[in-house]
This record gives sequence, C-alpha cells and structure tokens, in this order.
Amino acid sequence: MYFGEASGYKLGTAPRDAFGAALKELGADHPEVVVVDGDVGNSTRTEPFAKAFPERAFNVGIAESNMVSVAGGLAACGKVPVVASFACFLLSNAHDQMRMSVAFPELNVKFVGSHAGISIGEDGPSQMGVEDVALACSLAGVKVIVTADGPSTNAATAAMLQESGPTYLRLGRGKVAEVYSDGCDFTIGQANQLRDGTDVTIIANGLMVGAALDAATELEGAGISARVLDMHTVKPIDETAIAKAAEETGRIVVAEEHLAHGGLGSAVAVAASRLHPVPIAYVNVGDRYAESGDPMGLLQKYGLTPQAIVDAVKSLR
Repeated sequence: MYFGEASGYKLGTAPRDAFGAALKELGADHPEVVVVDGDVGNSTRTEPFAKAFPERAFNVGIAESNMVSVAGGLAACGKVPVVASFACFLLSNAHDQMRMSVAFPELNVKFVGSHAGISIGEDGPSQMGVEDVALACSLAGVKVIVTADGPSTNAATAAMLQESGPTYLRLGRGKVAEVYSDGCDFTIGQANQLRDGTDVTIIANGLMVGAALDAATELEGAGISARVLDMHTVKPIDETAIAKAAEETGRIVVAEEHLAHGGLGSAVAVAASRLHPVPIAYVNVGDRYAESGDPMGLLQKYGLTPQAIVDAVKSLR
C-alpha cells in the first residue's frame, strides 16, 4: 500500500534516487557545479556524481557546520555547490552557518536535505527532519522546495541549478507514487494543479500529494469535488494559486509531512488570510516528535493519511 495507489498511480522511484540520477546527468552540462557532502553520499545519492566527477566532489566528513562553510567559500569563488546531508543534520546542525555563510551574503549554494519526514521509519526521531522546512523558510532569501515524486524531483534539480541564489530542496527516502508519469512542468514558485474541484482545495507537497489525490478520489464518491494543488515551492509560495483556490472553492485543507508550525500550512494561512480569508484545516505531524517504526505504520499513527485529509475536509463543511 502506498499513497496514490487508490487513484491509479504506479509506485515510482524515491525522490532521493531521482535527485542523484539527475545531478549526475546535469553535471556534464554544468561544469561549475560541485558537491559537498557530509559522509552520507551513499544515502543522499550524491555518490554517482562523485564517481563521475571526482575532482568536483568533496566529502568533509560528519561535520555539517563546516560543510556549509566550505560550500560558502566555494560559492564565493564562482562555483555552484550542492550541499547534501540528511535534512535534520543539515538544517538543525548547520543553521547558523547557513545563515551567516550563505543566506546573509546571498551566495549561490544549493542545499539538499534527504531523509525528510517521519516516513524514514526505523531510523527513528533523531534522524527525522520534521522542522526543516520551517528552519529553511526562516532564512532570508532562501527558496524552499519539497518534491512529490521522481519526475518532479528531476525537474526541480534542473530548475534549482538554473536559479540564482540559495535554495533548499527537501527529499524523501522511500519510493512514492509517480504522480507526474507524463513528466513535470516545474517552475519554482508556481504550484501545479493535479485535479480540479469546486467544493474544497487540498494543498499538499511531498508524499502527501499522493495522499491528497487518494482523498480527492474518495471525496468524489461522497459527492464532494476536491481540487488538488501540488505546492512544491513553500517559499516563495504561489499566492495566485492560493487566492484563486480560496475564491473558487471556499475551503482549504493543507497536508504536509512536517510539524504544525512554520511549514506549508503556515505559509498558506499567511497568504490566504491576507488575500482571501476562508476556513482552513491542517493535516500534519502536530506539535510532537515521532518514534521508530514501520514507515506506513508511523504515517497511520501520526495522522498523515488520505483518511485524515478526508476527515479534515468534512470538518469544514
């Protein structure tokens, strides 16, 4: 069982695998790109790039703060560093260096946080990045992207390398539904509408996009028409899509694999309250850390399911 299956989407690649393949492929066309990894290249999937371009890959060891400072220096010299580690190690351990060595001087560094969310499962809470989006969004000038599947991750990686300025790309560990089986038209800051609807809009990102599509399928059977937006860019958020959804559907549910505060839900609420206030419900981890366990079991226990989205929609009616 996986999110998106009920809506007919096949199980695709893991976002981290798609990122690794895309980075290696793009490396040939971007000689300015270098990789700085914290001794987890086999997990973040920067290893294929390092093997293909060994002179452009730097393993600084398990020292995330130093890793970010090294990347800042490389960016100041004209390179485009891709800095990769687990989301929690990168954002929690090296936040000060991200602020002072990259965000403040506005350097062109690309941060990649893999193993995000509670769906990493048995690795446990010490390695679950559940506050990373909030931390990344708090850094001035840093764009924040959360991809839903393999094809959107491919497209996001290419877009990130083309974009000037610091960017954070959040990646999941496990395989997810391939919701962009025909390819992904990806523009940073512009949401993708995957399904139209008139009664409510479900705004999601990451693996919760598949859950949102399954929820919309179930709601359709109950006579409720749900629009689904993949809000892959949390910052800058697509205010036009949010305002349009609020005006046309009158209700919004936000679903994300993140803590309740500071992530996608917070960003949507800020935009909607200013542009077109409507009732909003939220599906997220809450104000708590998870535990070690089977990935799907954890998602069920902490309320990150299609049924939780359906219940949130019905709570607004």
